Amino acid sequence: MTSKDQSGLQRRPLVNEPARERAERLANLLASIVESSDDVIVSKNLDGIITSWNKAAERIFGYSASEAIGRPITLVIPEDRLSEEREILTRIRRGERIDHFETVRRRKDGGSIVVSLTVSPVKDAHGNIVGASKIARDITEQKRAQEQIAILAREAEHRSKNILSNVQAIINLSRSDTSEGLKEVISGRIQAMANVHSLFVETRWIGAEVSAIAKQELAPYLDEHGTRVRMDGLQTVLEPTAAQAIAVVLHELATNAIKYGALSNKSGRIELDWSRAADGQLVLRWTELGGPRVEAPQRKGFGSRLIEGTIKPLGGRLRFDWRSEGLNCEIAVPT
Repeated sequence: MTSKDQSGLQRRPLVNEPARERAERLANLLASIVESSDDVIVSKNLDGIITSWNKAAERIFGYSASEAIGRPITLVIPEDRLSEEREILTRIRRGERIDHFETVRRRKDGGSIVVSLTVSPVKDAHGNIVGASKIARDITEQKRAQEQIAILAREAEHRSKNILSNVQAIINLSRSDTSEGLKEVISGRIQAMANVHSLFVETRWIGAEVSAIAKQELAPYLDEHGTRVRMDGLQTVLEPTAAQAIAVVLHELATNAIKYGALSNKSGRIELDWSRAADGQLVLRWTELGGPRVEAPQRKGFGSRLIEGTIKPLGGRLRFDWRSEGLNCEIAVPT
């Protein structure tokens, strides 16, 4: 029993508070705690019949207390998990406590939720076990978050392996007469990959649009009049693997054009167009015009080998046509 002073403030319980009143006060306090809890707190007898049902149980399971009390606890247990209840009742009769048992329960609307259960025996005044109390915490969102993290971790692992595999291929296919030259070649090719990865971030790794890839690799030669580079093609988003391949290929073609082809003088130009073939592949055509006179090489250069080694593993195809007026290259990749 409590009393108040003249200021109206509640004072500590009186030392001589009668035992019955103290018991009633503690019982009311406990009932208030149970009702205000965010966790489901319910009780049942040893036959599995619900004897109490708090506000959180109403909110989470969708049944009112009047609908639930007096009915079997299997009301919220999916049929494929009824064996769990038999095991719980068996253990409760033995006086055991079940801690943080994760399982699935069923709402009134038929939906499922994931819960963490703690089940404890309830004893009468003589110490006999007469039922059980259950505390259930809805961890559905927590489990979804954990599953999403696991999916993202697997995806990150896959992407990392893919990136490292591509880097390894670039290194294996790169050659130069000097160590500095080799460093420059490898750095440029890896930078092309880095550039396209920035596009993946913008689309949340859906892929990258062809014109965006081309603009990145040919940026120094683009102008509003299209005098050096003309691009034409429908908007096409490539999945990441194909997009990486096209980025590396365009980088290689541009590098070759800057050194030996249409971008090595002031009058040369590049025409780049793309379309979808009958088999669904993206066909990209690179045409050089107005550059120095070109002669077909006697053997495959390292750039050609890199392009071939990048496209063919994807199931794509390519064709080089070394015309006197400039290189014409056609590449097809799956979309």
